[in-house]
Amino acid sequence: MAKVKSVKKNLINKRMTILEFQYKLVSLQGNLTKFAYSLTLNKEDAKDLVQETLLKALNNRDKFETDSNFKAWIFTIMRNTFINNYRYLVQHKTYNYQAKEGFHLDYLYASFSNPDSIYALKELEKTIEKLDHNIRLPFKMHKEGFKYKEIAETLELKIGTVKSRIFIARKKLMNQLIEYAE
Repeated sequence: MAKVKSVKKNLINKRMTILEFQYKLVSLQGNLTKFAYSLTLNKEDAKDLVQETLLKALNNRDKFETDSNFKAWIFTIMRNTFINNYRYLVQHKTYNYQAKEGFHLDYLYASFSNPDSIYALKELEKTIEKLDHNIRLPFKMHKEGFKYKEIAETLELKIGTVKSRIFIARKKLMNQLIEYAE
């Protein structure tokens, strides 16, 4: 019993208090803003990235190990957030255009404008629809931008199963569409 109390006491001593955590977080805000600007090259996007990073850090405070480098942990959160946001934008091919008047216009990049591309896209969609339901649904959700965890929760599957099914779907699509690559 004394050993258990000793282990608990050591864990409590190793954990950072909320105030210490918040103080360290606020002290890094200037550096985070500079790093965010170097990633986004836009002041407003940099502010959004800093805010999202701070929120994620606060929500995941319990995952931080006191023995590790706090600054590196925060910067890793920011870098990963930026990468995830970038991947989402690329996957959805959505671009944001801001006119001089301040109006925002979101549009889909039209890369499928010629008849051959339109035909190839339709063939790809047909091939996806021919996949088994068990692998088609996770693949389509992933293609639409859902994260593995979200897909797993929605379909009530383990995350490893979701990753496996998406991998299998990609392999089958590559094999079935090999003629379009040539």
